Amino acid sequence: MSHQQLDILNQWSPQRDSSQWVLGVVYSTAGSAYRKAGALMLFGSEGQQLGMLSGGCLESDLHSKARRVMHDKRSALVRYDGNDEDDMAFQMGIGCGGTVDIMLQVVEADNHYLGLTEVLNNLRQRISGNHDLAIGSGIPCATHSYHVTRNAPNTDRAQMREHTLIVPYTPPPHLFVAGGGIDARPLIDIAHTLGWHISLWDPRPAHGRQEHFQKVHHLLDGDESHLQHYLASQPVDIAVVMSHSVSLDALAMKCLSKTEACYIGLLGPDHRMQQVLSTAGIAKPKVLAGPAGLSIGGTLPESIAMAILAEAQAKMAGRQGGSISGVLDLCDLSHC
Repeated sequence: MSHQQLDILNQWSPQRDSSQWVLGVVYSTAGSAYRKAGALMLFGSEGQQLGMLSGGCLESDLHSKARRVMHDKRSALVRYDGNDEDDMAFQMGIGCGGTVDIMLQVVEADNHYLGLTEVLNNLRQRISGNHDLAIGSGIPCATHSYHVTRNAPNTDRAQMREHTLIVPYTPPPHLFVAGGGIDARPLIDIAHTLGWHISLWDPRPAHGRQEHFQKVHHLLDGDESHLQHYLASQPVDIAVVMSHSVSLDALAMKCLSKTEACYIGLLGPDHRMQQVLSTAGIAKPKVLAGPAGLSIGGTLPESIAMAILAEAQAKMAGRQGGSISGVLDLCDLSHC
């Protein structure tokens, strides 16, 4: 299971009435923290833990506190301070040195599951919005206020306004892959681990077979008109064109050029990209990465897939995809 909101809620929903549940949500951080405001986790009375609020350091202590919240039926605020020698976080030797504030509140039918079922339904329909939660200690679960908004303007980060945490929820990115060859398998496996929504198109009978791509949500084999219709009805965020056929890549590129995808990756060198674009009869889209992928020295299908998806992730997040530490700037390429 990934830690996408959709995956967490999908796993919780069938169990929501067979166990007691507590929602844990990070509402404030200061300094270094593994998860930021808006991160959520669900604790079940049978030992279930869905999601994560730290790097795995705090979850056991949080679960014990969640059990008390189940019993008291009132919200609790918990602070972990990595700089305080008397604090649990410091004593556990976490080492991040930051402060994390978390609210725990019961999730049950009497408080309409804090709106989580509504958020889940929206995410399943690929609808974005905001989930507003009242933040406070000692709030009875039955009177805890929340609000769910569909299609609300939202940012990537949660925000506190007075005593309300506004958490944006967004469906996972939709990845469209053109080409169902062997090298598409690791790409789809990694995307599935990330919790992305995945579509695969390949009209060739020997490619894109169901038994090889069971993690794909939509498997397509239609002609150009069917592909155009699908891409018009299912907005794509990321696309990777990798059929190894100039004519099929050109057909896919022609259809993708009419979408609002923020990243289109095309396998192959520059001269092949020019041939594909010429065959498609289109100019080079601004979002086209050809050759696709970050320069990490990948030569195997798995490392090439990682390089492509890393570049796509950076493009979605508006990042440069460089080294955070700067270690690559210091690397002697003849010895690294």
